[in-house]
Amino acid sequence: MLNQHPVKGKLVIVSAPSGAGKTTLVRHLLDADLNLGFSVSATSRPKRPGETDGKDYFFISEEQFRKKIDNDELLEWQEVYPGSFYGTLIAQVELLLNQGRNVIFDVDVVGGLNIKKFYGNRALSVFVSPPSVEELGKRLSSRNTDSRETISRRLEKARWELEFAPRFDLIVVNDVLEDAKRTIVEHVTAFLGSRQNCK
Repeated sequence: MLNQHPVKGKLVIVSAPSGAGKTTLVRHLLDADLNLGFSVSATSRPKRPGETDGKDYFFISEEQFRKKIDNDELLEWQEVYPGSFYGTLIAQVELLLNQGRNVIFDVDVVGGLNIKKFYGNRALSVFVSPPSVEELGKRLSSRNTDSRETISRRLEKARWELEFAPRFDLIVVNDVLEDAKRTIVEHVTAFLGSRQNCK
C-alpha cells in the first residue's frame, strides 16, 4: 500500500467552490516555508496560451488519461466535461513524498474528500468557504471573465459543494483575505508539526 510509510511527509488538501480564493491561499502556503511541494494535476484538455506542461498541469491525451484510470494510477479523477478529464497522479504524489516533502493539493471538493479518504490521518483537509453565496457571485462577476450563464452555473455548483464543508477537517471562511491567510497558515503549521497516527 502507498500509505504505509510513516517516515514520509504529510498532505494538505485545499478545496473550495470556484471563486472562494482557494488558489490564492494555496500560493500563500507554498510561500510560507513549510516544505510543501505542489501536486500538479493531470488533464486531458488542451494546453492554453501561457500554460507550461508539468507546472500548470501534466497535459496528456484523453486516451492516455483513460489508460491511467484503467491502471489505477490516479488518486482521484473526474470527467468535468465530455472528454475533458482532470485527476491526481499517484506517481507525482509519491515522488514528492519520497523527496521528503509535504504535499499540498489544490483540488475540487469531491477530489479532496477522496484524497483524504485514501491517506487518512496523514492528510489535513481544508475547505475554503466564501462568506456567502451572494458574495461569491459578486466576486465571480467582478472578474469579468465569465458570462452570466457561466456564473449562474458556478453558483449552483457552489451551493452543492458547500454541503460537503462539514466533512472536511477545517473550514476557513475567506471573508477578509489576510485573516484567512493567517488562519490557514496557523492550522497547517500546527498539523505539519504534530505527530499524527498514520493510517
